[in-house]
Amino acid sequence: MSIERIYVIGAGLMGHGIAQVSAAAGKQVTLADRTQELADKGKARIGSNLKRQVDKGKLEQATADQILERITTAMGTSGAPAHDLIVEAVFEDEALKRETWTALSETADAGTIFASNTSSISITSLATATDRPNRFIGLHFFSPVPVMKLIEIIRGLETSDATYAACSAFAAELGKTVIESRDMPGFLVNRMLGPFINEAVFALMESTGSAEDIDTGARLGLNHPMGPLELSDFIGNDVMLGVMDVLYRGFGDPKFRAAPLLRTMVAAGHLGRKAGRGFYRYDEQGNKIGS
Repeated sequence: MSIERIYVIGAGLMGHGIAQVSAAAGKQVTLADRTQELADKGKARIGSNLKRQVDKGKLEQATADQILERITTAMGTSGAPAHDLIVEAVFEDEALKRETWTALSETADAGTIFASNTSSISITSLATATDRPNRFIGLHFFSPVPVMKLIEIIRGLETSDATYAACSAFAAELGKTVIESRDMPGFLVNRMLGPFINEAVFALMESTGSAEDIDTGARLGLNHPMGPLELSDFIGNDVMLGVMDVLYRGFGDPKFRAAPLLRTMVAAGHLGRKAGRGFYRYDEQGNKIGS
């Protein structure tokens, strides 16, 4: 099965990036969200991303225009028919994702493949909210989607070989490298990343070092492009807390217990770059301006 028409639901950080790379690969894309305003805002962010590339001489204006022309917007799930693949990129909350998939099952064509961009929630579990567990799969993109070369593919218990083959071919068309994970909590990458970031939060909470020292240690001592606390701010501290809670519930191992400081920061609304405050402070453009 060739995937040519993509419906991306959730036009935020991940969703608009998925829409952008799909359109850049020549696919026809519909970018949807719970309101038309949010969907249009997601497309506008794609336009801004493309403009920056043009301004830097990395993209021709005509190519940028063609990419943007391949993207239309929609509200909710009503526009799902006549698409080969639906990618769900709503907030990392299982109840919300299940509600979204149940609604999509009522509107999407019977042959459409369903893919969740979840970073940690069971694909097998999410598939039970749909009418097609055999056509349900995990496609975990990484942020920022146009830059990061990896896609993590996760098969649910009932995912068919045909569904996997179609999605693997789609990922290759986007120019991504594919790794496959079993359907375990956190999959491969976040099972490694979550505890790393969480341990950095514990170190900060225990005053082992400042946020700057912790992040500088990771950048220069481990050769990471971004320190763990800044990365948590970039991803969203609420998202990271959700990942740790999924790992803790899934494995029942205390090593996955979320750092109390992380939970407190989320309760206080210090969610990271998107909120202007996390382990660091950020301006309206998301630039770090202090700790």
